[in-house]
Amino acid sequence: MVAPTASVSLLGTTALLFEAPGELALPSQQRIWALAREAQAWPEVREAVPGMNNLMLTFERLPRSAAALDALEARLQAAWDAAAPLPLEGRVVELPVVYGGEGGPHMADVVAHTGLSVDEIVELHSTPVYPVYALGSHPGYCYLGGMDPRIATPRRKVPVLSIPGGAVSIGGAQTGVSASAGPSGWNTIGSTAMSFFDPAQDPPARLQPGDMIRFRVQGVIR
Repeated sequence: MVAPTASVSLLGTTALLFEAPGELALPSQQRIWALAREAQAWPEVREAVPGMNNLMLTFERLPRSAAALDALEARLQAAWDAAAPLPLEGRVVELPVVYGGEGGPHMADVVAHTGLSVDEIVELHSTPVYPVYALGSHPGYCYLGGMDPRIATPRRKVPVLSIPGGAVSIGGAQTGVSASAGPSGWNTIGSTAMSFFDPAQDPPARLQPGDMIRFRVQGVIR
């Protein structure tokens, strides 16, 4: 049986994106972490940045000839095929969340879509321990896995121009917490006061891939 192949595409003149085959899941993401660790040691690679089921590589000078690019793509595919899941033992961080009210303006939309009550949504959302798959979107933002599919809710047709930092939201099959104020197409169901990014700290991002988040119910406003 032939193993599925990844997709590799150029990002500007100094980077490329490796997109793993198959659906997003923790074992696949752990293989992305393993691939990132290996590729970071390649002499031509400046930085290896894991994303959600993908890996971005940046270069001081990206090979430009077709033959060199083909060789690099084959090297990445071979490394992916050989990569074993890399479990990263991170911290478990508890986030106190107030669900609903002004800090959760789209809770009613999640209720309407799922047919669940507010209490059921809060219970399903706060029960899992969510692994941090990757950082991105904006500084300190964590892409999380592990949300219960029963509360999956499509992204909003019209994005909100600005949600505050600490907004706890659902977008499709994922949940996340905004690290800073900005636009969003996700459904905000609560808020937390925890800070996720501080440029004065080292490292500035509070969480890293392999860490885990547990949402602790601080209150529910109906």
